[in-house]
Amino acid sequence: MTITAPAALNLARIHPSAVVEDGAILGYNVEIGPFCHVGAKVRLGDHVQLMSHVVVQGSTTIGEKTVVFPQAVLGCAPQNIHYKGEDTELIIGRSCTIREGVTMHPGMPASGGKTTVGDHSMFLAYSHVAHDCHVGDHVILSNNVMLAGHVSIGDRVIMGGGAAVHQFARIGHHAFIGGLAAVNNDVIPYGMLNGNPGVLMGLNIIGMQRAGFDKPAIHAVRRAFKAIFDNSTPIRDNIARVRDQADKNAAVDDIIAFIDAESERALSSPARGQRG
Repeated sequence: MTITAPAALNLARIHPSAVVEDGAILGYNVEIGPFCHVGAKVRLGDHVQLMSHVVVQGSTTIGEKTVVFPQAVLGCAPQNIHYKGEDTELIIGRSCTIREGVTMHPGMPASGGKTTVGDHSMFLAYSHVAHDCHVGDHVILSNNVMLAGHVSIGDRVIMGGGAAVHQFARIGHHAFIGGLAAVNNDVIPYGMLNGNPGVLMGLNIIGMQRAGFDKPAIHAVRRAFKAIFDNSTPIRDNIARVRDQADKNAAVDDIIAFIDAESERALSSPARGQRG
């Protein structure tokens, strides 16, 4: 292994039962607990803590101050029949909490070869981040949340226990996904989705308030939501009208940009089965 600070100052604590392969790069004050296994291509940032029985393999980078709880497995081969052992990446950000039994996989070569997780996010027990996912900052995945491959999760998304996301689906920032929800299609920023199949139930107003959005911004998003999902006219026509409105703000622009972006999936809506 390689230590990035002078050995006398590093203070790295590695339990005698842990295996750290030659080539692994350890930052300052890393702690590796009993029966952990750290592969040769792993990079651990300063103050990273692997509690015990943690496996980190492949070209995996874990950002500073991230804490990984027992039985988590990070960076092992993607669960994809087309994976042939290529050197792809898993990059985990700073100050994340990764609880018991969490699994995260690197990307696939044909899709950019990289899975990314942002800073200050929390992954509760047995949640799963599949290959080629991109997870933002300050995200919470509750127990047993499952992200299929190529899923995109925006900043400050909260997902309830047991929720599952279809491959290639996108969830916009500040969205809230209810427990056991099946996210088959894209969820707009600030959206709140529940049910199986998932139905857009409204807006995550509490999340917006906690994030510091003022009342004019919240009211503008409410008006835009009502206009976009007006059942009397097609969603695309509604979006065009909202795009031309004079009272838009940045939050509404985010919703429009999300809908306009290219996507593999349809758009979740308030009506069961309705498609964008």
